[in-house]
Amino acid sequence: MTLEEIQPCLQGVVPSIMVTSSKDGIPNATIVSQVYQVDETHVAISNQFFGKTHKNAVENRHAVLQVLNPENLEPWILEIYYQRTETEGDLFDAMEMQLEAIASMSGMSDVFKLKAADIFEVRSVSNLAEAKEI
Repeated sequence: MTLEEIQPCLQGVVPSIMVTSSKDGIPNATIVSQVYQVDETHVAISNQFFGKTHKNAVENRHAVLQVLNPENLEPWILEIYYQRTETEGDLFDAMEMQLEAIASMSGMSDVFKLKAADIFEVRSVSNLAEAKEI
């Protein structure tokens, strides 16, 4: 499965869930407002409120992301690997604009402010019903 095939899941209509763990193996789950496709093998995660999640991603690099298809709520699991964080540039600007649209639709314009875009390599994409043990 490819990111292109699950594109509806990456439109920001339904929030996603991201799970990380510390270098000591302590898990952390958080809601993600925006998963933005960067290219065929990378996504950017909107970092608005991350503290522990960002720290875990930098320390451990491995994470799991659940995205939902807004048409039927079909869940997809992405195994992702942290690459870098961006706080300016074209990607950041595009994500900031999309996040403003998401915030406006949900009445959260004063709350949703993009601090950074965390870039992850997508290592696998699978339907939750077919997902292998991660």
